Amino acid sequence: MKAFQQDLKRLEATDTQVLGVSMDSAFANKAFADQIGVTFPLLSDWGGDTTRQYGIYVGKYKAARRVNFLIGKDGKIIEEQVDSDAIDPTKIVDTCERPKLKN
Repeated sequence: MKAFQQDLKRLEATDTQVLGVSMDSAFANKAFADQIGVTFPLLSDWGGDTTRQYGIYVGKYKAARRVNFLIGKDGKIIEEQVDSDAIDPTKIVDTCERPKLKN
């Protein structure tokens, strides 16, 4: 999340809304955001309905996988980074800056 925060101005310049989602409570997300200095919204998927719908729920751990989704204005997933690939958002940021996505 800190990496997305570092690239937030670049992403906002491409008309991209950055959101974080976790299965933690809204209160836990607020505390976490304050602790690490994240200014974009962190949403709570308390109960995991959305996590399950996106197919990223890991029942063994009762948690979500680490995933970055780039979702277009039409609601379709354009780019996806999973697990260790999701730590560095460079690919997502670069995709957002492509000319065809700016239009």
